[in-house]
Amino acid sequence: MTERTTRGTARRVAADVLAAVRERGAYANLLLPSLLAERGVGDRDAHFATELTYGTARMQGTVDAVLTRCVSRDLASVDGPVLDQLRLAGYQMLYLRTPSYAAVSSAVDEAKQRGGARAGGFANAVLRKLGQRDLDGWLDEIAPPFDKDPVGHLAVRHAHPEWIVAAYREALGGDLAGVAAALAADNVPAPVHLAARPGRIERAELVARTGGAAGPWSPYAVRLSGGDPGRFAEVRTGRAHVQDEGSQLVAAALASAPLDGPDAVWLDLAAGPGGKAALLGCLAAARGGRLVAVERNPRRSRLVAGAVRGMPVLPVTADGTAPPVRPGTVDRVLVDAPCTGLGALRRRPEARWRRQPADIPALTRLQRALLTAALAAARPGGLVAYVTCSPHVAETRGVVAEVLHRTAATQLDAREHLPGVPDLGAGPHVQLWPHRHGTDAMFLALFRR
Repeated sequence: MTERTTRGTARRVAADVLAAVRERGAYANLLLPSLLAERGVGDRDAHFATELTYGTARMQGTVDAVLTRCVSRDLASVDGPVLDQLRLAGYQMLYLRTPSYAAVSSAVDEAKQRGGARAGGFANAVLRKLGQRDLDGWLDEIAPPFDKDPVGHLAVRHAHPEWIVAAYREALGGDLAGVAAALAADNVPAPVHLAARPGRIERAELVARTGGAAGPWSPYAVRLSGGDPGRFAEVRTGRAHVQDEGSQLVAAALASAPLDGPDAVWLDLAAGPGGKAALLGCLAAARGGRLVAVERNPRRSRLVAGAVRGMPVLPVTADGTAPPVRPGTVDRVLVDAPCTGLGALRRRPEARWRRQPADIPALTRLQRALLTAALAAARPGGLVAYVTCSPHVAETRGVVAEVLHRTAATQLDAREHLPGVPDLGAGPHVQLWPHRHGTDAMFLALFRR
């Protein structure tokens, strides 16, 4: 098989993933690995397919803005499979600096196969026009001036919807340089982090066995340079699991905060898919405690059960807003609330275009209900951690302020329970960031009932 043929296979995999994302809301990071395995794509071409798929999905907004200048009609009216080819070629030409003749030729051939000769001619004309400028040239033309519209400028430059740029700006207190750094960090693929499960393997041993590096902040974190983490026996046998270091930090903060009185009953109110429940389960086991892991979605609840197998953890399929525990009896409660996921855009390339501001009201209602239920479940003197994988103020400080206004709880300074982690702001909450900490943008607030 020639290099051109294998590259063509990789490109078709990328196109099929983009089509599934566009047509049925598939998740690229879940679908791509299975397609690569199913079609027997080798390592080098799998790397190319991954870069092409995730890069095109991630930078779609900016590529589309350029394509709009090259198409004489509304981009939404372009046939879906042909549009996928234009996006793939546009990403190759603008961001990978693939020679125009190669990217155009591949896109035209695929457009012909999917839409006939006329579609191929259309793709050729559009991409020839796109190739008249490089990325910087197009950005100079399509991005509004920074001094007049900084949000719009950064949105185009970094391929994020304007509402997300505005949300980052609010979360970062108006620091536009920080916003630009955060957006740029979203466009760098996230590294794989492992969590060494306490009581099952020491972190030093996990470092030695994987060749990774000890994470700078979490005492359980190992950062890998790349590759499939499933290749390690420690992951396959449940001595370690894949988990962003930021997620480890917020779970560990809840477990490490001092507590007077009993410390035996722990609760996770939105446990799916089970990473934090697994870490908390190991930590609870070391103290002779037990964790109840509540997850409403049956499929995710099954994932939790698999993640915590062999631990003193009881997985329960139930509504976290009405947890199956007696009120006022739990020592430590985690609320890892469903959210927009804006803190993990490095890992979910298409999510920035899928989420909308209209999603937030329903999410914040659920977040408030879960935090209220957690505080009610905690015993007097018990601890509650409210966590989201989002920096959006409505989902973070906004939820905390509203719930505190109508409940009897004291907010603790969460910074004290992330020792050694820099750049945590004025508190009492903590907001982690990819560009500052190399983690997902996790938010943490701690409370004492």
